Amino acid sequence: MMFEEKPEGNGSLVDENQLYLGSRHQANGKPGASGKAKFSARQEANAKCDLPRKSLNRYTWQEIQRHRQETDQWLVINRKVYDVTGWADRHPGGRKVLNHYAGEYATDVFRAMHPDPDIVQLYLKPLLIGELAPEEPNQERNKNSQLVDDFQELRRTLETMNLFNANLGFFSLHLAQILILEALAWVIVWHFGSGWLVTIFISCLLAVAQAQSGFLQHDMGHLSIFKKSKWNHLLQKFVMGHLKGLSVKWWNNQHFQHHVKTNIYLKDPDIDVDPFLLIGDLQPVKYGRNKIKFINYEKQHLYFCTVGVHLFTPVAFNLKSMKEMYQRRYWEDIAWVSSSYIRYFITFVPFYGLFGTLGLMCLVKFLESPWIAYVTQMSHIPMKVSKEENQDWFSTQVLATCNVEQSFFNDWFTGHLNFQIEHHLFPTMPRHNYHKVAPLVKSLCAKHGLPYVNKPMLKAFGDTLRALKKSGALWKEAYCMHPQT
Repeated sequence: MMFEEKPEGNGSLVDENQLYLGSRHQANGKPGASGKAKFSARQEANAKCDLPRKSLNRYTWQEIQRHRQETDQWLVINRKVYDVTGWADRHPGGRKVLNHYAGEYATDVFRAMHPDPDIVQLYLKPLLIGELAPEEPNQERNKNSQLVDDFQELRRTLETMNLFNANLGFFSLHLAQILILEALAWVIVWHFGSGWLVTIFISCLLAVAQAQSGFLQHDMGHLSIFKKSKWNHLLQKFVMGHLKGLSVKWWNNQHFQHHVKTNIYLKDPDIDVDPFLLIGDLQPVKYGRNKIKFINYEKQHLYFCTVGVHLFTPVAFNLKSMKEMYQRRYWEDIAWVSSSYIRYFITFVPFYGLFGTLGLMCLVKFLESPWIAYVTQMSHIPMKVSKEENQDWFSTQVLATCNVEQSFFNDWFTGHLNFQIEHHLFPTMPRHNYHKVAPLVKSLCAKHGLPYVNKPMLKAFGDTLRALKKSGALWKEAYCMHPQT
């Protein structure tokens, strides 16, 4: 969940510390006259420090779990109960992220997704409506409380080691790499002309730049590189919008859902790719029993590695991003993405003409897309895909992700997303620190009997195809054995 991004209106994290709430509750827990209220979050926090503490309403888990509808959402963070119903529409990570944790223990996911929890507390205070009753455990009774405690202790250890602090030099070099590759492509075509060999070569350079922009874009969505939030916000817009050509708001809404409910049907949009592909064990059987056949899913692994990987970036990313931008009128994102295409045309139209430049853009996407598709999918498709089981944060992420062995090339080629387990457990940790954390995470997995999967890269690529082939076989079996219902 992401509370801390700025509201619309200026470049700061909190717009003069004003918080507009469409909640049914004011800070004192009573309904407002119009159902809506304006609060100064910082003033509210300061006022509560000056006033004697009032007793809070106390709730059981059974009561909290009744409030998990889209129109009625409570969640628990550090034993405090919050009504986030009215806040959901303004949540920078999207309303669905909150809905996915409604009625649940959200302490670990809340801490994982927010780089600066102190700022987020300003947003939380007006939403506070009570606390867990003293006899209630910190989390639902079905969760492994010892594992939850051990994971929180691990996080405190990592914070003490300053492993959540970003190295500005590391990310500056990454950005410089991208800018140099794009500039080099222009210099080459300017000096050598637009022959087909030159075109292929600069397409490769630009594809590398685009792939690395994608990895840097991924960082910008999670990290606080600068101490001042307005610079973080501007850098994210520049990398995602201008360099990569994607809508920041679309990416946030999609990607944060993926992080908070990884590989969970109907909650993780990254596995919601039907009818083009069927993933996991449940979805193929459902399609087979209902005689649904948009393609021959028995051969979907072949479609993926020949056609799907090339459509991944231009269709799954760019077209979806454009569609949401224009449907929801994300004007700021539209301006940034437009600047990306304008720069491309200004750079290459003098050499290739309008249609030639469009062809060059398609070629770059064609080369980049398999790279991004395999890197992003190899750590999830072969892993556990399930319905909601309401497991603890640590178990959910470890079972749904896997790592790829570390090497200088693997780290560069994947943008350090080869440490996918660590990235999902600690999304706000800068990726240059993942290798330091991995032994500690592996040790905690061993203590609690959880698998810590670490593969060679080629095996990870192969496992992706084998998982798709297995899902296709399940579909075929169900399709042939069950009569249409």
